[in-house]
Amino acid sequence: QVQLVESGGGLVQAGGSLRLSCAASGLTFTTYPMGWFRQAPGKEREFVGVIMWSSGITYYSDSVKGRFTISRDNAKNTVYLQMNSLKSEDTAVYYCARARYRYYNRNDYPKALNEYDFWGQGTQVTVSS
Repeated sequence: QVQLVESGGGLVQAGGSLRLSCAASGLTFTTYPMGWFRQAPGKEREFVGVIMWSSGITYYSDSVKGRFTISRDNAKNTVYLQMNSLKSEDTAVYYCARARYRYYNRNDYPKALNEYDFWGQGTQVTVSS
């Protein structure tokens, strides 16, 4: 059974930190880019960041750059999203996803929803101000 399972969400005060985890099972994970997205109430799901599988290079949206860090542990089939200096506008359901394709041109990366084919169920992050 193919699964991506996020965990680590919760309630945190503004300025605080959380680390989300995304555990993969039943699918090839280590040789694909893995992305994080989020969806706030009444808004569309948006790209947060991605980690490329071969280089380990990460890319982030401008709204989280410098505050969020993505990492991966291939031995554990797990991807992480470390979130620091959280703001109320970071409140959302956070999703991890596996990219549809393994290879991208230099400096290119999957950022659109339809560039991902497997998704987790999401984990709620609430930042209180």
